[in-house]
Amino acid sequence: MRYANYVATEQHGLASKLRLAVVRLNRRLRAQRTNSSVSLTQVSALSTLHKCGPLTPGELAAKEGVQPPSMTRVIAALEEFGFATRSPHPTDGRQAIVELTGEGLSYLKDEITAREAWLDKRLAELEPEERELLSRAAEIIDRMAGQ
Repeated sequence: MRYANYVATEQHGLASKLRLAVVRLNRRLRAQRTNSSVSLTQVSALSTLHKCGPLTPGELAAKEGVQPPSMTRVIAALEEFGFATRSPHPTDGRQAIVELTGEGLSYLKDEITAREAWLDKRLAELEPEERELLSRAAEIIDRMAGQ
């Protein structure tokens, strides 16, 4: 039983350290944003549209893990920014299709570029062995996140 308690305590310590490190890194990356008038929820929806292509509002809401009424507001804001368009569904007149615009893609690329430039600078400060370790850790974290 002592071993089980030790393992549970060790895992809790690792879980706590990992959670804090991810939170801190995420906070630093968010600070690199190019346009804070676009919410993180809106940026996430843009990223999903970029990754998945055109979606119905319901599909986008499901992928983002939000309720459809919330996604309706997000889509409306993205349309106001000129980052997304809504068009009639080709086969279902009750539905619409939401699509990323060229301006939305440009904005998203600018956001990614700013964040990755900051991260590239930090990575360049590390030893090659540390970068290799982080590369392996990123793969593991992706697997843990179900990506």
